[in-house]
Amino acid sequence: MQTAPKGFRLHIGLFGRRNVGKSSLLNALTRQAVSIVSDVAGTTTDPVDKAMELQPIGPVLFIDTAGIDDVGALGEMRIRRTRQVFDRTDVGLIVTAAGEWGVFEETILEELRSRKVPVIVVFNKSDAARPEAALLDRLKGLKLPWVCTWATGGEGLADLREALVRAVPDEFIKAPPIVGDLVPPGELVVLVVPIDKEAPKGRLILPQVQTIRDILDSDAYCMVVKERELRDALARLKSPPALVVTDSQAFLEVAAATPDNVPLTSFSILFARTKGDLNQLVRGTMAIDRLQPGDHVLICESCTHHPIEEDIGREKIPRWLRDYVGGRLEFTHVQGHDFPDDLSPYRLVVQCGACMGNRREVLSRIVRCRQAGVPISNYGLTIAFSLGILPRALGPFPDALEACRQHSRHAAA
Repeated sequence: MQTAPKGFRLHIGLFGRRNVGKSSLLNALTRQAVSIVSDVAGTTTDPVDKAMELQPIGPVLFIDTAGIDDVGALGEMRIRRTRQVFDRTDVGLIVTAAGEWGVFEETILEELRSRKVPVIVVFNKSDAARPEAALLDRLKGLKLPWVCTWATGGEGLADLREALVRAVPDEFIKAPPIVGDLVPPGELVVLVVPIDKEAPKGRLILPQVQTIRDILDSDAYCMVVKERELRDALARLKSPPALVVTDSQAFLEVAAATPDNVPLTSFSILFARTKGDLNQLVRGTMAIDRLQPGDHVLICESCTHHPIEEDIGREKIPRWLRDYVGGRLEFTHVQGHDFPDDLSPYRLVVQCGACMGNRREVLSRIVRCRQAGVPISNYGLTIAFSLGILPRALGPFPDALEACRQHSRHAAA
């Protein structure tokens, strides 16, 4: 339960006014004192994450949020934090006390439904009052499930768990695999893993570990090598591998060592599909051709690591993009769940592979960029394009490759 990455958990957001019992409900669901509970409104100041197993769903992540009716300057900061949770919510719980449904609840409902997020309405404190019949009829007309709970008394929790099981979205259950559908059972995948200054001591990074597990789950097998040993490792094989997957930073060296008849891609490009929309990100990548010296680029890192020398997001990608454009570019970096409300200053957004984030958050950012008219790419796609090997890196993905070729044909015309 504790080791399942957050990015692969169902994210369940609890939204509502202050002091309607969101924290009490979370504590009751998890059977732990996860959130501080008080009669004072606004006790929860920042989103609180709690990972747990919820059978038969499996690993989930509950997110308790501050009330969206908060006031004052500090209240505005809390509300902004709460709104960030919408971007990564797979299932939304609107928690309210019976008789208190109003503009705040309608705002949350509108936000979640506009994002096509499944919603469950929770009438908490049902020991004190019951919801109005007219409101229940309206929810029924909207086909929105609702339950009555009394969190501190433990009532209605079984009904809420059942509603959660029914609300799991199909896109979460049927999320694209990492590599399993690209390689037949019994075939070999070669994984190229550079061991450089940023490689964590004594272990592999999360995308590499998750890719290995996905290969094993698909009844294929893999060989892990560093980029310097790749050529020799391929020469020792009796037959070529079904796929070579590399760290994007080693693309040029790995492409030179991999025969043209062997499909090649990167971990980051695999995650562009698993955690986002590969075709949309490829189309966004094509906008690199339109960048001009002086343009502003936003680089988004889902994790909050301490950057060191030759950091991929802080140094390498900016250098490769400047070399491609042939002039100076302005770069802004954000980490974790931070993402600007105003995207208009940027001519390109570059998202990391998002191994630490969930798919809903990446898809939300893609939608936000599309609405703002700002192209969005990801690390692996940007690197491959800048180095001139994007078509080869998209070889395992026919639809994405066609999107790339269409752009090339339009540019030539």
